[in-house]
Amino acid sequence: MKKHHNNFIIGCCITAFMLLLVIVGVFWTPYDAEAMDTAAKMQPPSLAHLLGTDNFGRDIFSRVLEGAGTTLFIAVSAVAAGLFFGILIGAFTGWYGGWVDEVLMRVADVITAFPSILLALVLISLLGSGKYNIILALTLLFIPSFSRVVRSEYAKQKELDYVRNARLMGVGTLRIMFVHILPNVWPVLLSSVTIGFNNAVLAEAAMSYVGIGVLLPDASLGRMLSESQAFFFSAPWYALSAGLTIVFLILGVGLISDGLGEWDNA
Repeated sequence: MKKHHNNFIIGCCITAFMLLLVIVGVFWTPYDAEAMDTAAKMQPPSLAHLLGTDNFGRDIFSRVLEGAGTTLFIAVSAVAAGLFFGILIGAFTGWYGGWVDEVLMRVADVITAFPSILLALVLISLLGSGKYNIILALTLLFIPSFSRVVRSEYAKQKELDYVRNARLMGVGTLRIMFVHILPNVWPVLLSSVTIGFNNAVLAEAAMSYVGIGVLLPDASLGRMLSESQAFFFSAPWYALSAGLTIVFLILGVGLISDGLGEWDNA
């Protein structure tokens, strides 16, 4: 079996497993994720607590389920919103060009020149904490990167024969842009979407880790990492549970992207 097949299959399996955990966490958790039990503090993994308990006696597995759901909700929402507006801006600027195109692309160049996680931290410090403000901040960061990719592809595609033939046949501009051209842009845009998803996961974890991200009572993998730092040697299962969940969320999507990219180049 070729390498790109392996990457794609492994990535799909990891992502499917993580999605299954998130879906299960939406409807059921073994314990209340915020319920404290001082008599059960820092217990190692067992049948009663699959991933052990934290310094407040809370069940780590339940908290991981809720935290993964929060992270996935933020990442998917931010990428979807950024993709929607990025496609609109990129499509119209790539199709029409002109001074609006130049201004918007220069703004996009400036924004994308800075590390996305750093900009996300700056924006969330201005907007305030909370998962919806995180989504807004990440959306504002994703729009320029997505619009640049879409704009570049539309500028190329509009000169191809199939687009010229559609225009000669009297097909409307909007139909050409979003029915004829957009499907041919998706393969190129896919890698940007997967990178955006992984950046969103990392950004949410980083913001929650430093205390300006997801607020209580919502669970957060980043906040769990921060809380577990002091107990890494005495209770390593605490940090590893949250850390490996973040790693697998990123790894699965990354392997799918690599597999698809290598498949296209094969």
